[in-house]
Order: sequence, then structure tokens, then C-alpha cells
Amino acid sequence: MELVLFVGIQATGKSTLYKQRYAETHIRLSLDMLRTRHRESILFDACLAAKQPCVIDNTNPTKLERARYIEAARQNKFSVKGIFFASGIDSALTRNQSRPLGKVVPVAGIRGTRNRLEMPDYQEGFDTLHYATIADGGAFKITEWET
Repeated sequence: MELVLFVGIQATGKSTLYKQRYAETHIRLSLDMLRTRHRESILFDACLAAKQPCVIDNTNPTKLERARYIEAARQNKFSVKGIFFASGIDSALTRNQSRPLGKVVPVAGIRGTRNRLEMPDYQEGFDTLHYATIADGGAFKITEWET
């Protein structure tokens, strides 16, 4: 039983990494898809009850926002894996502009998330932490966390 918690600003590849690495094994919880915290909470609780591995595919920029997932996962004996999407704001803004119409995030939204972003750390309750970067050709490079 595993909870994977994505952390990073918009347009850094979170949903793409989910599709490439977790779609076959983990349920995806995303506010972009579910639209409300209430719906997300219902699905998250169901994953915990069913012992179903899941990925929280949101920006999760602050420790406080991450805490509710981590605490609930721990209470339900899930391991907690954090993946920080290490991408600069300029790269994210460039990728954002290439998104299809209707999927483009306002620049102010990306900048606002960046301003709130707190780096994850093991003291939050993560079992493992990793960096994700987009490599040449759109593949992801996942590396171990360095403290």
C-alpha cells in the first residue's frame, strides 16, 4: 500500500509522470479532474479503506497541504513516497503555453504557487523522497533526494 505525493508547480510534468509510471497500478486523485476537495476526499478515503495505492496529482506546495494526506496514509499503514518536480519557473511557463486551449494555467497562478512552494522533507513523514526532472525527449529522470 503506497501513497505517492507529487509536489511542484503547474506545468512541470506531474500528470505526465503519472500516466507514464503509475496509471497501471495507482488511482489518480487530481483536483483538475475531480474539481472539488469533497470529491477528492471521498475518493482518497475509499483508496485508504480499500488499501489501494494512489497518487495525489496536485501541486501540494505547502507542508500544511501535504500533511492531511501523509497523516491519513500513515494512520492506514501506507508507505508515503514524495516526488518533487524540480523545474524552473521559466521552463514551466514555456511548457504551460504549449498546452491545449482550456488547459493553460494563468501565469499568475503558476507564479503564486511558486511563491508558496515549500520544499518537502523527511520530517513531514515521507518514507522516501525523490526529484523528478524532465530529460531530453520528454522522459523523466527520477533521482534520490539529497539533504
